[in-house]
Amino acid sequence: MSDLVKNILRLILFLTVQVFVLNKIPFLHQFIVPYLYFLFILWLPFSISSFGLLVIGFLTGLLLDYFTWTPGLHTAACLLVAYARPFVISLLIPKDNEEFNYREPSPRALGWAPYTVYAFVLTLFHHTYLTLLQWLQFGSFLQFLIKIAATTAISMLLIFTTELLFPRKVKYRTNTA
Repeated sequence: MSDLVKNILRLILFLTVQVFVLNKIPFLHQFIVPYLYFLFILWLPFSISSFGLLVIGFLTGLLLDYFTWTPGLHTAACLLVAYARPFVISLLIPKDNEEFNYREPSPRALGWAPYTVYAFVLTLFHHTYLTLLQWLQFGSFLQFLIKIAATTAISMLLIFTTELLFPRKVKYRTNTA
């Protein structure tokens, strides 16, 4: 299966799970909102250009905004994740590219500790920005911080569960020149 088809199927799967499963869960508390759809952006191959990441992030957020009737909230958060992803990856992967020849980020490619940092930082960026955009309407600063912490914690739990239940094969770049 080509990378394009695989990533289109991933996008459809993540959006379907987010819209029809996670968004339908009754709120356990006003602070806990499970988000998993942005994992699609985290799983994209390393070879995608920065502009391509921004376009994909925009389309991912726009599709979720269409289904959830939230005008631009998820689009803005996905654009932030797509913009920050290359910077976070450049901090975590070795500087010597001859040693590192994996095609996409995964716990097997990066190792569990760097992958956890990668996922946590981008999840925190996503949830902080999304909560900030929602918080501008109402709420106190303490509620803002609690919602970011609770949403990030539940999303990290979902990310690790997804990684353990659906491990991806480690693929290597064939052309390292």
